[in-house]
Amino acid sequence: MISLKYHAVSLAAVFLALAVGVVLGASGLSDRLLSAVSRDRDSLSTQVDTLTAQRDGLLDQQAAADQFAARIGPAAVAGLLAGRSVSIVQAGGDKSDQEAVIRLIGQAGGTVTGSITLTDAVSDPARSDQLNELAARLLPAGAQLPAASDTGSLAGGLLGSVMTSKNATAAGQAGAVWTGLADAGFVQPGTAPGPADMIVVLTGGAQQGGDAGDSAAVIARLAAELDRSGSGAVLAGREGSASATGPIGVARAAGGATAGLSTVDDVQTGSGRIATVLALKEQLGGKAGNYGADRTATGGAVPAA
Repeated sequence: MISLKYHAVSLAAVFLALAVGVVLGASGLSDRLLSAVSRDRDSLSTQVDTLTAQRDGLLDQQAAADQFAARIGPAAVAGLLAGRSVSIVQAGGDKSDQEAVIRLIGQAGGTVTGSITLTDAVSDPARSDQLNELAARLLPAGAQLPAASDTGSLAGGLLGSVMTSKNATAAGQAGAVWTGLADAGFVQPGTAPGPADMIVVLTGGAQQGGDAGDSAAVIARLAAELDRSGSGAVLAGREGSASATGPIGVARAAGGATAGLSTVDDVQTGSGRIATVLALKEQLGGKAGNYGADRTATGGAVPAA
């Protein structure tokens, strides 16, 4: 007769066998998982190494291209802007870009009359009404604002009235304009530039935040209005500036409203800085184009000299 003890021992043996099976099965599964993870790790590590090498190679190529551009830059632009004057508007651009462009303008025979630096408040939608009102109030006697009602056009019209040689009479009232804009926090305090034939607007990459598109549009339209106010303007930005939320991207997508404005989307590079000066020369001839590394640069890397 089978005793209760026998049943207990039998059940214990069954459970023990099951437990051993689970442990052995789990151990085999664990080994397979670890093996798969190890293979994935090795594959990812190889990919990272490959991408790192590609990145380093591209950086080396870019450095070589910039060195080449720096060497040929003076010869490429020599004499193109002889007797011409240029003002700089900093709208989120990098100081190094400004210094390099100013140097090339000088090597092209041009004169830089000075620069102004716009604050982020200019492209802040929350302060658009204040800037619109200020543009109308500070406008020099005899000058006119554009018929457009957007902030970029109105601000560009005000700046153009005192920054361009075509408005020499209004330029005599520039002091009050710069003081008013600086006091309201739209322009950084500093020495005001003298009137110039043309203007370079320097910007950074893509705008950030929920109102990025609107902010980019302000800079794009401001530059377009400066182009109409004088003998031409170039909007030059860094990588990302030709995106949908970048000032150059907005300008290129606007069509007729910005058709007369030249744009350069890689001013952080040597070729982009040369393109900026060549685009100024192009503006003097009544032409415009879109240049740089982005696919929307329909004119190629640089304008024809």
